[in-house]
Amino acid sequence: MNPRKIREGLYSVGAIDWDRRLFDELIPLPKGTSYNSFLIKGSEATALIDTVDPAKTATLLRNLKSIGVEKLDYVISNHAEQDHSGAIPAVLEAYPEAKVVTNTKCKNMLMEHLLIPEDRFIEKGDGETLSLGDKTLEFIIAPWVHWPETQFTYLREEWILFTCDFLGSHLATSDMYVKDEGEVYPGAKRYYAEIMMPFKHIIPKHLDRIAALDVEIVAPSHGPMYDNPSFILDAYKEWVSPEVKNEVIVAYVTMHGSTGKMAEYLADALIDRGTRVKVYDLTATDIGELAMDLVDAATLVLATPTVLIGPHPSAVYATYLANALKPKLRYATVIGSYGWGGKTVEMVAGMLGNLKVELLEPVMIKGYPTEGDYAALDKLADEIKKKHDEDGNVKI
Repeated sequence: MNPRKIREGLYSVGAIDWDRRLFDELIPLPKGTSYNSFLIKGSEATALIDTVDPAKTATLLRNLKSIGVEKLDYVISNHAEQDHSGAIPAVLEAYPEAKVVTNTKCKNMLMEHLLIPEDRFIEKGDGETLSLGDKTLEFIIAPWVHWPETQFTYLREEWILFTCDFLGSHLATSDMYVKDEGEVYPGAKRYYAEIMMPFKHIIPKHLDRIAALDVEIVAPSHGPMYDNPSFILDAYKEWVSPEVKNEVIVAYVTMHGSTGKMAEYLADALIDRGTRVKVYDLTATDIGELAMDLVDAATLVLATPTVLIGPHPSAVYATYLANALKPKLRYATVIGSYGWGGKTVEMVAGMLGNLKVELLEPVMIKGYPTEGDYAALDKLADEIKKKHDEDGNVKI
């Protein structure tokens, strides 16, 4: 991506990664991503807000040269993760006069992970500023969205907030700003689910800090910028609120058809009772789609056969994911089939310690489901409906 002018003295100089399909060897990127970096030319000094992934270093350096950056005074590091900081050493080599400006925690992490010498840093605390002459940068410490050293940078005179990962979306697009909210919303929600949701109890105070500022543009480090900030801020307020939807996720894996039949029957029974259902085959599911649906669901049903004495490995992975992401689920339960015994329910329950959920009575059967087993699933569907109807946090 070539550099693009945002406003006078302000440029987007990062890179679009159209082809990347996996992040951290964990998170699927079905629509690629971007590494946004911003150059601010003041009357007395020039600053770069974040850099790019190391694989795109050449793009960043080329963009800086193409807009005539012969001298760079500051590199602002909002977050030490390498997709934003990884090109800092190359930038410092190209611009030996530049100093890295960040908070103490971020400085220490950059020294550890990128071996940047301590004398290349300027430390700034919460609310402190940096003058570029006619432009002023204010630093807002914002820990745990999603690392402990994260900060925001606010360009006071232009009312632009640079939030790094916070409020971003993994979306490769040529649009500098959000043009199609219907396209960006699921990408931003997926990003929230996979990266920000574990910190949902911390996020509201950061939203309050942002609300106290005059913000015309939110400029994250992934995805397009928001020239209508309320679009993404309102979405985050909804996602972190205690309210959930009258929705059940049935995540299943089946080996010989028994558990699959149970999952199908329970899904139909819940639909008949007016509950929205989403069914995922865990052997074929894009785990990011599952994470995104965990944002709003009231209940998770894990359907698994018993392998030796415990849940199927695919079910273990899904359980671990749900526990790690800490969605605002209200209820959870286990259904499945076994051949001779096991401890599937106990093992699954033991893996959900991070979730503040009520565990409903499981339905574990021996062999293929019988009429009595289907009756037990009907009873479970009735119980889920009752819980949803009586729970003030479930939007019916």
